[in-house]
Amino acid sequence: MLAISQESGQVVAGPDIVSRGFVYVREAEELLEEAKAQVRAALEKCQEKGLNEWASIKAQVRDILGRFLYERTRRRPMILPIIMEV
Repeated sequence: MLAISQESGQVVAGPDIVSRGFVYVREAEELLEEAKAQVRAALEKCQEKGLNEWASIKAQVRDILGRFLYERTRRRPMILPIIMEV
């Protein structure tokens, strides 16, 4: 979940990751911090490419985060990117 400025396209809040049953949050804080870094990298890649369509941004985040989590846990969680425009 993250908030993006309507005028500048910059991230103003987040990303926040909510886990429901995938990992125990207290034991996986490092994994979730690394996942946030992966989301930030995906967003930077979208900005470099000039992507500004929500569907494209969500797909990019889902792909990068999905690959990262599978490599680290060998599990495939459902990833639902939520982007709010403020």
